[in-house]
Amino acid sequence: MEDFIRCEEEASNQEIVNRVKSNLLEDEEIFDLAELFKVFGDSTRMKILNALMMEELCVCDIAEITNSTPSAISHQLRVLKQAKLVKYRKDGKSVFYSLDDEHVREIFEKGREHIEEVWVYFKWSRMSKLCK
Repeated sequence: MEDFIRCEEEASNQEIVNRVKSNLLEDEEIFDLAELFKVFGDSTRMKILNALMMEELCVCDIAEITNSTPSAISHQLRVLKQAKLVKYRKDGKSVFYSLDDEHVREIFEKGREHIEEVWVYFKWSRMSKLCK
């Protein structure tokens, strides 16, 4: 485990500390961001978003795609709708879901890019240890 360097002074550069503190987001906005990222913390919801990136789908189709029940998918869609990540439209008695906007796709893709970078790092790290 890494050892972290401890500061000998309260703040090593008070000017930088003050500048950063004055530009931090308000606590309410930080809380809202944390709540948004919690929604992304469920693998079923991530599967739903992944599927909706490809097609507009109804609950039954999403349930089949994710190997889940329509009831479980309805619950997860409710969470995603409350977070403004998905939207729906009615066509007669059918309800179809899609991503709310392009930002959802971008957040998903950025997360995926990050995971791929982490995989590459750990794969390289393991390989370099094996070669020693």
